[in-house]
Amino acid sequence: MAAKKPNVIVFGIDSLRRDHMSSYGYSRLTTPHLDKIAAEGVLFEQHFSPSIPTTPAYAAMLTGMDVFGTDVVALRHQGPLGGHVRTLAEVLGDSGYNTTCIGFTGNPSSRGFQNYLNYESWHPDETGRAPKAQNLNNVAIPELERLAGDDKPFFLFLRHMDPHSPYLPPQPYERTFYGADEKDPDNSAMEPVYNFKPFADFLKSWIPEGVTDPEYVTAQYDGAVAYMDACIQSIFAKLDALNLTEETLIVITADHGETLYEHDCYFDHHGLYDCTLVVPLIIKYPGKVPAGKRFKGVSLIQDIMPTVLDLLEIDSGIDFDGQNLVKWLRGEPINHISEFYITECTWMRKHGWRTPEWKLIRALEPDFHFKPEVELYNLIQDPEENVNVAEQEPEVVALLEKRMQDYIAKREAETSRPNPIYTNLNWHGKGKTFDSSQEAYDSMYIGSIVSARKLQEKK
Repeated sequence: MAAKKPNVIVFGIDSLRRDHMSSYGYSRLTTPHLDKIAAEGVLFEQHFSPSIPTTPAYAAMLTGMDVFGTDVVALRHQGPLGGHVRTLAEVLGDSGYNTTCIGFTGNPSSRGFQNYLNYESWHPDETGRAPKAQNLNNVAIPELERLAGDDKPFFLFLRHMDPHSPYLPPQPYERTFYGADEKDPDNSAMEPVYNFKPFADFLKSWIPEGVTDPEYVTAQYDGAVAYMDACIQSIFAKLDALNLTEETLIVITADHGETLYEHDCYFDHHGLYDCTLVVPLIIKYPGKVPAGKRFKGVSLIQDIMPTVLDLLEIDSGIDFDGQNLVKWLRGEPINHISEFYITECTWMRKHGWRTPEWKLIRALEPDFHFKPEVELYNLIQDPEENVNVAEQEPEVVALLEKRMQDYIAKREAETSRPNPIYTNLNWHGKGKTFDSSQEAYDSMYIGSIVSARKLQEKK
C-alpha cells in the first residue's frame, strides 16, 4: 500500500509586511512563533508579490501563473478565474486530498476547494477590538481535527486578516509596542490622514477619536501581527497533539505588504512601492526542507504552487510561469531573477519595472494622490523610495520603459492574450477612465468598515 501523502497548510496572511516580522530583522519582536517555524525550515529573503492587490496576488499564488497567465490584475476582477488555469486546490483534490478553505470564500482563485468556512475577520467585538485570529482558530481547529480523522491527506488554506486594516488587536497587544501619548495635542502628523477625503471616513471609523500620532496606528498594526502570531501557535500546538507535525508541509506567506505612514497611501496597500510588494515566504517540511536555511535570491509569488507540488511529489503536467524553488534546495540550477514586471489595480491603475537598482512606475490613469505620471527611484541610494528622479534620469526611464514594453510584448505573444492591465478599464466600478487626478480624488471613496469589506466580497 502506498504511503499517505503529506498534508499541506498554507497561511495566506493578508497585508503582512516582511520588514515588520522579527524573523526578517524587525526590531520589534512581533513574530516569535513564526520565527521558530522559520528556524525549522527555509526563509526566502527577497520574496515579492509583483501584482497587487489581493485578487491578482492570490490568483498568482494559487495557480503558479503571473497576471498574463491568469488574466487577473484588478481587485474588483469581473467574472471567475478562467478555465485555462488550474488552482492548487483543484490539483490536490484530483490527487486524493481533502481540501478546505477558511476565510476566502468568493474570491476567484479560491476555486476548487471541497469545503468553505468563514469567520468574522473585519468587525470589532463588544470591546471595540477585533480578535480576528482567534475567530479563525475557533473555526480552523475543529476543522483540523476533522481532517486529521480521515484517511486522506488534506490541504488547509487559512486566510488570516489581522494585518489588514482595521488594525484592532485585543488587549494587551494594543499597547505592546506603544507607550507614548497618542492624543498629544501638539502633534499634527495625522492631519494629512484625516484630510484625505477618499479614505478619511474609513480610517476615522476605527482609529480612536483624537489620535494625533501615526506611530500609534503603526503600533496597532504591529500589535495585530503579534496577536496573530500568538494565535497561530495554537494551530501548531494542535498539529503536535494530533501527531501531524512531521507529515505536514507548512507554507507561510502573504498576498501583499502594507503602506503605513508612507507615500501618502495611508494604512492601506496600494502604491507600487516595496513596502507593498515585499512579502514573507517561509516553508517548513521536516525531512524534505532543511532547517535554518535562507534563500537570498529573488523569488516571486507564482513560485509557490510549483514548489509545493514538487515537495508533495505531484506532477500536474502544468507549464507554470513560476519556478520550482526546490531546485535551489537540491543544489540544481535555478533561474536567478534580477528584474520583473509589476502592476497595481486597486485604487490606482499603474504598472512598472523593478531591477536591483531601479524602480520605474508609470500611471495608466491619473491617480487620486496627484502623483506624476512617471516615477523613478534609485533603490540603492533611496531604498525607501522617497525621491522621484524621473526628470533627472530620462535615459534610465527610457531604458526601463523599453525593457518593460519588450517583456509585455513577449508575454502577450506567449499567451495570445492582451496584457490585462490594459483591458481592465472598469477596475474601479465607475464605468469611466479618469482624465485628471482631481476627478479620481472626487470619485474614489471607501467609507466605513462595512463598505470596505464589501469591496472584497463577490456574490
